[in-house]
Amino acid sequence: MRFAPPTPLDYFASLVAEDAGLNLLEAAVSLAQDEYPQLDVQAVLAEVDGLARRLRERVAVDAAPAHRLHLLTRFFHGELGFAGNLNNYYAPDNSFIHRVLQSRRGLPISLAVLLLELGEQIGLSVSGVAFPGHFLVKCKIGPGEAIVDPFTGESLSAARLDERLALYRQGSGLPDDLQLPLEFFLRAASPRQILARMLRNLKEVHRAAQDWPRVLAVQRRLVVLLPDDPVEKRDRGLALAALGATGAAAEDLAAYLAERGDAADAPQLRARLAVLLERGRPPLQ
Repeated sequence: MRFAPPTPLDYFASLVAEDAGLNLLEAAVSLAQDEYPQLDVQAVLAEVDGLARRLRERVAVDAAPAHRLHLLTRFFHGELGFAGNLNNYYAPDNSFIHRVLQSRRGLPISLAVLLLELGEQIGLSVSGVAFPGHFLVKCKIGPGEAIVDPFTGESLSAARLDERLALYRQGSGLPDDLQLPLEFFLRAASPRQILARMLRNLKEVHRAAQDWPRVLAVQRRLVVLLPDDPVEKRDRGLALAALGATGAAAEDLAAYLAERGDAADAPQLRARLAVLLERGRPPLQ
């Protein structure tokens, strides 16, 4: 008996099956396997481990967290030259860790994934921050925390963060979020939340290009990652419908409407579902 090897989606599903032990870096690297099917994820992890070894050699055993963070950002942004890709910000490769390692350019969140791994390997208490509009990294320093912009390596003061938050609110047209304090927006993001944000970035890039096969590949991962989120099933259904997969699309849209029948988009989706069901009926004999 011959067994089929696991697909990239199967591999991803195994990585994100449980929160306990979810390896953020490995799961993040694996996101590129739809675009790069021959990608050796373990080789990429070994490359990052090699960078971490180089950095650890420079960190004294008794180094304080503030000094470790300084060494990390100097190594990552200064010596290695990692930075944000300002010239081609919306390129899909900015979300793929192995390509970020090759080009030294990426999005804030993909750069943050590498910073988090290197920081943990030199003994720092670091976490990602899903700040509105721009992913950040925070590091515990004594009784407080340092907030680092992974795009530049710059440490951000509370005043600078307040300015960024105000600009985001103005640009997005959102209200002041009931005047929630800055600390609310600096909460640590879980690995699952980080992966979801990475995938949603990719989804928006592909959706803007109306590249429905790639949208569907990303959306399948989001449904695996967030199985209880009906919105992701809805979006998978819309991608399937765009590709002519009428039956599967109708199933996803029906599942969404069963859970979110009072949503603002429900009337439009009911009409869309009716069209899909009509198309799926066999012709009269």
